[in-house]
Amino acid sequence: MEPQVIEITSEETLSIRHQVMWPHQTIDYVRVANDQTGKHFGLFLNNTMVSVISLFIVGKEAQFRKFATLKEYQGKGYGTRLLQEVLTIVKQHQLDRLWCNARIEKCEYYARFGMQLTDKKFVKGVIEYVIMEKILD
Repeated sequence: MEPQVIEITSEETLSIRHQVMWPHQTIDYVRVANDQTGKHFGLFLNNTMVSVISLFIVGKEAQFRKFATLKEYQGKGYGTRLLQEVLTIVKQHQLDRLWCNARIEKCEYYARFGMQLTDKKFVKGVIEYVIMEKILD
């Protein structure tokens, strides 16, 4: 069966966000203050959600956050499929910019989607991040 991308609630993202991104923190650590204003998507394989992403559109730009794929499903193209769906949505909304806070070790992955490094870096917990962006036509 083909993977399906379905819009979900922010609450439905929490389990995967927690397991993948910050398993040693409380589940509240993976909540985003403005989760209720975002659009949240899950990629399902045979009715099992294996990847999540949240999209926040403000004006003519969007940020994706909390992009996570269960460890046993990583490297199989499911996250790529989900990110491609976000790029389609951004295009449909005719936005000017898409950006994210990328973990340093994931920069090459995001570059494959045309995202470029900015000079804005920060640390959260012990993780180093850089803001990456894609300027859209």
